[in-house]
Amino acid sequence: MGDEKRHSAPTTEHIYNGMPARELGNEGWRKPWSGTNGGNCVEAMKLADGRVALRQSTDPDGPALIYTPHEIRAFILGAKRGEADFLLA
Repeated sequence: MGDEKRHSAPTTEHIYNGMPARELGNEGWRKPWSGTNGGNCVEAMKLADGRVALRQSTDPDGPALIYTPHEIRAFILGAKRGEADFLLA
């Protein structure tokens, strides 16, 4: 067995936008929606302080985008109202 280091999740004050998603750990990531896209999904994790982290499922070691509760709420509600439909065109 090699010398594998286990990374514990950082404390909330050390979580920042663009940090490597792997530093948030592997537990708690969920695919809130999934379609017929072959598994290419956005994964989300609710953080202890209420913020939400998003990562690309095909690049779990890539950057995590961190949103405040207000930002993620505004995005989801706006998407429900059709305000993000331009992204599909």
